[in-house]
Amino acid sequence: MIKAGIIGSTGYAGQELVRILTQHKDAEVVWYGSRSYIDQKYYEVFRNMFQIVDDKCLDDNMDELASKVDVIFTATPQGLCSSLVSEEILSKVKIIDLSADFRIKDVNRYEEWYGIKHQSPEFIDEAVYGLCEINREDIKKARLIANPGCYPTCSTLSIYPMAKEGLIEMNSVIIDAKSGTSGAGRGAKVNNLYCEVNENIKAYGVATHRHTPEIEDQLSYASGEEVLLNFTPHLIPMNRGILVTAYATLKKDVSYEEVKAIYDSYYKNEKFVRVLDKDVCPETRWVEGSNYVDVNFKIDKRTNRIIMMGAMDNLVKGAAGQAVQNMNLMFGLKETEGLELVPMFP
Repeated sequence: MIKAGIIGSTGYAGQELVRILTQHKDAEVVWYGSRSYIDQKYYEVFRNMFQIVDDKCLDDNMDELASKVDVIFTATPQGLCSSLVSEEILSKVKIIDLSADFRIKDVNRYEEWYGIKHQSPEFIDEAVYGLCEINREDIKKARLIANPGCYPTCSTLSIYPMAKEGLIEMNSVIIDAKSGTSGAGRGAKVNNLYCEVNENIKAYGVATHRHTPEIEDQLSYASGEEVLLNFTPHLIPMNRGILVTAYATLKKDVSYEEVKAIYDSYYKNEKFVRVLDKDVCPETRWVEGSNYVDVNFKIDKRTNRIIMMGAMDNLVKGAAGQAVQNMNLMFGLKETEGLELVPMFP
């Protein structure tokens, strides 16, 4: 049985990790880390865990934690994991970091976009970007995983086959994305109050969102060229879900059948990426509560563009589910263990 510790277990992503791992037959949570609720019962913070989790919340002492568990999940804001990780800790335990600390390989770029100094740049090159469908073999050998962001996961998986095959003009890519409010985290912020969010939709982080360089990096690796793109996220009044609609100019005339064959060839053996039938657009309601990503595309002959679409649950495949998928690979377990969650509807 794999012993897991979670630093940041009382955030939305942390709680989702607990929910998934309570159903995992090969892993158990033995450390529920939380700065805000030390010594409180976990179920007192999340009543859905009543008579399921009786443990108390503990502090974020990574040194002590590393000697008690096999894997540490850090579901924390940017900067914390990089300030705590060390060679001594990594020699004892595997770490899956759900923040952005190790996602961007250029430390100067990270510091520019996130506005903080990186505390352990010596581990950036070693960290494996944990997008399982693309980096599976490297993940299996890793001791430090940079769990991808929610928008980058959905955006990359939606666009990746076209980028990898060189069928689109990479610098023509425009990504329009929508997310539910849980993507902003559980901290109290005026902009996330019910009256501020309900009956409203708004763009935010326009031309400045921190997931932009992460998406650019992943599509650059896929296409073999440096990518600059426009990424605009929007906040919508629902709890969960991400919808990505991406646009790009085609390099040559292609048919629906040709592009469908490409998407199928990339994802036919991927449990959690579902390529939808012709003319069926991804919808967040059909992936909610699951680790699935639904993708599809539409060719616009009139403008010589392709529209690439994706939908997923930002807390599962966009955070905790993907983290558990990474853990399964790192420990040689069945990749889907604990994650065969049927989407919830309604």
